[in-house]
Amino acid sequence: MKATRVLFIVPYPSEGASNRLRVEQYLPFLEKESISYRVRPFVGRRFYRILYAKGRHLTKAFYFLLAIINRLLDIFRAFKFDVIFIHREALPIGTAFIEKIFSMTGKRIVFDFDDAIFLPNTSRTNNYIELLKNPNKVSEIMGLSGCVIAGNEYLMEYAKKFNRNVAIIPTPIDTKKYTPSKSGPGRDGVTIGWVGSFTTGIYLEAFRPVMERLKARYPRLKFKFVGNWTGSEDRIDGAEYKEWTLDDELEDIRSFDIGIMPMPDDMWTKGKCGFKIILYMACAIPVVSSPVGVNKDIIADGVNGFLANTQGEWFEKLSGLIEDPHFRRRVGAAGRKTVEERYCVSRTAPLFIKALSEP
Repeated sequence: MKATRVLFIVPYPSEGASNRLRVEQYLPFLEKESISYRVRPFVGRRFYRILYAKGRHLTKAFYFLLAIINRLLDIFRAFKFDVIFIHREALPIGTAFIEKIFSMTGKRIVFDFDDAIFLPNTSRTNNYIELLKNPNKVSEIMGLSGCVIAGNEYLMEYAKKFNRNVAIIPTPIDTKKYTPSKSGPGRDGVTIGWVGSFTTGIYLEAFRPVMERLKARYPRLKFKFVGNWTGSEDRIDGAEYKEWTLDDELEDIRSFDIGIMPMPDDMWTKGKCGFKIILYMACAIPVVSSPVGVNKDIIADGVNGFLANTQGEWFEKLSGLIEDPHFRRRVGAAGRKTVEERYCVSRTAPLFIKALSEP
């Protein structure tokens, strides 16, 4: 049965990378198939602007209560749709009671996740929410769903314990929008860049010794870290910290000569879908990454990017890219080709649309 009306239940507005990439990128493809839709975020734009800021607890509580009321109203909206697509969860706290009500409507439920959200994990600025979170409900939501979409194989293996109908769809990118810079980055020194969220910014701390060593060898070397830094005190001296905005994201990435993705190897990071790597590669930016989870599948070490485990490996592989601009261009071009062949949204769109319909 082909889906003709889809209600998307997502956590954030467009500023939230997860549902922007795993839901909103597909909307033009749905329109071509005459599939109507409505996207219902839990956190609105005003709430999102202060979500990771320190303090402002009363304002956050007000927005949170308003968000819960709106989510409850989505139960009534659901009757107008054929499919209820839940990205991550309907509510960030409590049990799966809203998902249970959705299932009672008789509508087909499709569940999508791109992180190990079945593990405890909270923001440093909102850690009091941890008492209200319930990662155990993820398995229950999967059991209620007609189909589960996982962002990688690690997540798929978990999902298969609770649902037999599981599809892997990697987080894709629009290669028509995210393209290499025509003019190239500025030539007044090499820039090593990072882009990410407030919650992943802590991974840069382990990069500090490598950064200091590189700065000592290459005095003109620059570091640019783009993210949600409001209220953050974890900053490394000598680096430029720029606040992330959706409007500036593409040009910020194009200003990098090299992109990095350092992170620890743990149960949470194994669930990551490597989008930071894909983002750099799409813009033909050579990447150096920790060999964690799906990163090892995306990167062929020394061909379309580099994997670095120890501080020595990080220093060696970044030094090679810093010193040779032709090498950077060659590795960046290979990365762009990888994205075009494996992670382009036009290639994953048919899989996405298929998952919305009965198997």
